[in-house]
Amino acid sequence: MDKCSFDSFEKKKDYLICIDSDGCAMDTMDIKHKHCFGPCMVKEWGLMEHEKEVLDIWNEVNLYTMTRGTNRFKGLLLTMGLCEERGICSVSGYEDISDWAKNAKALSNTTLKEEIERREREGGDPSALKKALEWSVKTNECIAALPEEEMLPFPGMIEKLEKMHEAADIAVVSSANPEAVKSEWNRHGLISHIDIMLTQEVGPKSYCIKKMLEYGYDSDKVIMIGDAPGDRKSAEKAGVKFFPILVRHEAESWEKFMKEGIVKFTSGSYDDSYQTEVNIEFEKDLGKLD
Repeated sequence: MDKCSFDSFEKKKDYLICIDSDGCAMDTMDIKHKHCFGPCMVKEWGLMEHEKEVLDIWNEVNLYTMTRGTNRFKGLLLTMGLCEERGICSVSGYEDISDWAKNAKALSNTTLKEEIERREREGGDPSALKKALEWSVKTNECIAALPEEEMLPFPGMIEKLEKMHEAADIAVVSSANPEAVKSEWNRHGLISHIDIMLTQEVGPKSYCIKKMLEYGYDSDKVIMIGDAPGDRKSAEKAGVKFFPILVRHEAESWEKFMKEGIVKFTSGSYDDSYQTEVNIEFEKDLGKLD
């Protein structure tokens, strides 16, 4: 059965648990950013002289503050801007890439290619956008080449999925590359413990959650588990619960959900007070980007 299609999905339980992949179920967030996204930026823009400082900013933006999990092009722009603001270095092309990002219907390689082609047809200068696209493509190639043995789920994930599946239907809701997510969940035997997998080609996370609600779930019986502010925002947009997996405290977060969160969720006691409590923990863990 194709678990990546709404057409093949069938609601079996009253409750639905939506789970993000990178950094939430899969321990893949750090390795992708520290070994691919940041280093590919340093190489593409020739920033080797300032490598440590640039990589520190990249990780701050994309892993350890409330901008964690942001779109890669937004993360690129934030890093570029902070490099300039903090007097570390000037990264060429900021204005052109920023102008495209402000007006693009979506921030993706596809829309970036379309803008490059438009500028070329109209006699404009797409050099900055070409550099951004080359960086993004090289990053994807780097991620695809990461050792499989290092792309692991967090400990005990199969057992956790089995336990959750006893009480709820389970949907993977991820904005990551669909091929990578499918490969990782298949390779580690996780996919047999879920009911549907929704990745970036389906649509934004909030859209995916709202679409799942159309199968007849009460919004109070749907929860999104995620590690980034975008996961919380998607849950809020869809009008469902949110439970955070805290960066650098993933094991403790999962233990809290399995012992406390899921009990409150399935008993109807996951109220506004508890939601506020876990939200405060989430914001304190990540902090603000200075």
